[in-house]
Amino acid sequence: MKKTIFLLFAAFAAASCSSSKNINVKVTNVSSLDRNKEMVEVSMAEISTKLHLADTAQVIVLDKNDQQVPYQITYDAKLIFPSTVKAKSSEVYTIKTGVPETFNTLTFGKQFPERVDDVAWENDRIAFRTYGPALQATGEKAFGYDIWVKRTNDLVVENRYAMELDDSTNAEIKRLAITDPAASKALRERTSYHFDHGNGLDYYKVGPTLGAGTSAFLVDGEMVYPYCYKTQEVLDNGPLRFTVKLVYNPLNIKGNSVIETRIISLDAGSQLNKVNLTFSKVNAVMPLASGIVVHTGSNDYKMSAQKGYIAYADPKDPVNGQIYVGAVFPANVKEAKFMPFKGAEASKIKDGAEGHVTAISDYEPGSEFMYYFGAGWSKWGFNSSADWFKYVDEFAQKVRTPLTVTVK
Repeated sequence: MKKTIFLLFAAFAAASCSSSKNINVKVTNVSSLDRNKEMVEVSMAEISTKLHLADTAQVIVLDKNDQQVPYQITYDAKLIFPSTVKAKSSEVYTIKTGVPETFNTLTFGKQFPERVDDVAWENDRIAFRTYGPALQATGEKAFGYDIWVKRTNDLVVENRYAMELDDSTNAEIKRLAITDPAASKALRERTSYHFDHGNGLDYYKVGPTLGAGTSAFLVDGEMVYPYCYKTQEVLDNGPLRFTVKLVYNPLNIKGNSVIETRIISLDAGSQLNKVNLTFSKVNAVMPLASGIVVHTGSNDYKMSAQKGYIAYADPKDPVNGQIYVGAVFPANVKEAKFMPFKGAEASKIKDGAEGHVTAISDYEPGSEFMYYFGAGWSKWGFNSSADWFKYVDEFAQKVRTPLTVTVK
């Protein structure tokens, strides 16, 4: 009997010890750049195994000062949290069981069927959208990513869409359009997300272009533009990462019916999204161009195939300031160049688009192509194109020298 009680006590003690065990996560920055609140990932399966977690157990993440750090468990079973590490140094974080504090939600997105199936998303810095089947059904040509600039850490996308859905206001706009067109236009601007109400607006132009960093195959030197997505699925929705899966209608690529799948994610604090592309039925290595539309009035861009980035400053708007756009490539880029519209596409010039700044890579059949795209604004963190170009350049350095994570 005494032996049984002793064994039970020993088992209980062992379980208590296991439940209080800590995991140390060492984050190392070998680069010459400071890393500020950059998201790192740890396998949730590894955490669960090391801590012997029950299904209902909660964990907390602590920094070196024993202060809780916000975290999120993603759809693909990773625990992510922001890490700040000085150049050429390391920081250690602790993961253990506990009750997490409540932290602000910094990312959000969803489909808006009431606005022709837009999928729109944002973080605490910037917002984006892409277009869906209802828009494609109208015949309107809008191929690329759109940008919604903001100058607040608050989440604003839902409120901006709501501004467009006031039926009584829309009725008044239509009435004034007959009697007083100028007043109609002014009212629409004041009550829409195309007018800056103090936290930003939508004034970026996409149209029949790659917009803010979409990719397209090059066939005989001509782009085969993807259209709107066919299906969408939100995989993560905050607090630190938004992720959406988009599947596109088949495109005819050299006689093959190619289906593109994109998984796009945006982390808190970042100006750039991460996107993973896969294509079915691509049977040979093909050139893939990731591009940013160049609008009439600006040739202010910078690019480097060697460093793996393209960056561009849109024309300055006298009221709304200047939008900056960029894309970054962890893998080798074959060529970076400006591609002017020509031939059948030359008609786009009259609508204010001159061509694309592009990064051209070789897509290998059956592979996954990953890169980053995003934007900034002169009224929220970037005073000039030089500031933006520096940000993109340094972002490229960081993705090519990632933080290393060691779990003990």
